[in-house]
Amino acid sequence: MAIIINIDVMMAKRKMSAGELAERVGITPANLSILKNNKARAVRFTTLEALCRALDCQPGDLMEYRPDERD
Repeated sequence: MAIIINIDVMMAKRKMSAGELAERVGITPANLSILKNNKARAVRFTTLEALCRALDCQPGDLMEYRPDERD
Protein backbone atom coordinates (compact mmCIF):
# COMPACT_ATOMS: atom_id res chain seq x y z
CA MET A 1 0.00 0.00 0.00
CA ALA A 2 1.26 3.47 -0.84
CA ILE A 3 0.06 5.12 2.41
CA ILE A 4 2.52 4.67 5.27
CA ILE A 5 1.42 5.18 8.88
CA ASN A 6 3.91 6.86 11.21
CA ILE A 7 2.02 6.73 14.50
CA ASP A 8 4.94 4.97 16.18
CA VAL A 9 7.27 7.84 15.22
CA MET A 10 4.98 10.41 16.82
CA MET A 11 4.51 8.21 19.88
CA ALA A 12 8.28 8.06 20.32
CA LYS A 13 8.60 11.83 19.92
CA ARG A 14 5.90 12.34 22.56
CA LYS A 15 7.27 9.54 24.80
CA MET A 16 3.81 7.97 24.88
CA SER A 17 3.06 4.26 25.26
CA ALA A 18 0.61 2.41 23.05
CA GLY A 19 -1.67 1.76 26.01
CA GLU A 20 -1.75 5.44 26.95
CA LEU A 21 -2.44 6.52 23.37
CA ALA A 22 -5.20 3.94 22.90
CA GLU A 23 -6.85 5.14 26.11
CA ARG A 24 -6.62 8.82 25.12
CA VAL A 25 -7.99 8.12 21.65
CA GLY A 26 -10.73 5.80 22.85
CA ILE A 27 -9.78 2.73 20.83
CA THR A 28 -8.62 -0.70 21.88
CA PRO A 29 -4.89 -1.47 22.00
CA ALA A 30 -5.57 -4.12 19.33
CA ASN A 31 -7.07 -1.52 16.97
CA LEU A 32 -4.18 0.85 17.62
CA SER A 33 -1.79 -1.98 16.76
CA ILE A 34 -3.62 -2.55 13.47
CA LEU A 35 -3.22 1.15 12.65
CA LYS A 36 0.43 1.33 13.74
CA ASN A 37 1.40 -1.75 11.74
CA ASN A 38 -0.15 -0.44 8.52
CA LYS A 39 -2.77 -3.21 8.48
CA ALA A 40 -5.84 -0.94 8.52
CA ARG A 41 -7.83 -0.56 5.31
CA ALA A 42 -9.45 2.69 6.45
CA VAL A 43 -9.31 5.26 9.25
CA ARG A 44 -12.31 7.25 10.43
CA PHE A 45 -11.83 10.99 10.52
CA THR A 46 -12.97 10.97 14.15
CA THR A 47 -10.16 8.53 14.99
CA LEU A 48 -7.65 10.58 13.01
CA GLU A 49 -8.78 13.72 14.81
CA ALA A 50 -8.45 12.00 18.20
CA LEU A 51 -4.95 10.76 17.30
CA CYS A 52 -3.89 14.27 16.27
CA ARG A 53 -5.32 15.72 19.48
CA ALA A 54 -3.62 13.12 21.68
CA LEU A 55 -0.27 13.43 19.89
CA ASP A 56 -0.50 17.20 19.31
CA CYS A 57 0.25 16.84 15.60
CA GLN A 58 -1.18 17.21 12.12
CA PRO A 59 -2.61 14.36 9.98
CA GLY A 60 0.43 14.64 7.70
CA ASP A 61 2.65 13.82 10.67
CA LEU A 62 0.88 10.47 10.98
CA MET A 63 0.61 9.48 7.32
CA GLU A 64 2.71 9.77 4.22
CA TYR A 65 2.33 8.75 0.60
CA ARG A 66 5.02 6.62 -1.03
CA PRO A 67 4.27 5.39 -4.53
CA ASP A 68 4.39 1.63 -4.95
CA GLU A 69 7.51 0.44 -6.72
CA ARG A 70 5.39 -1.09 -9.46
CA ASP A 71 3.73 2.27 -10.29
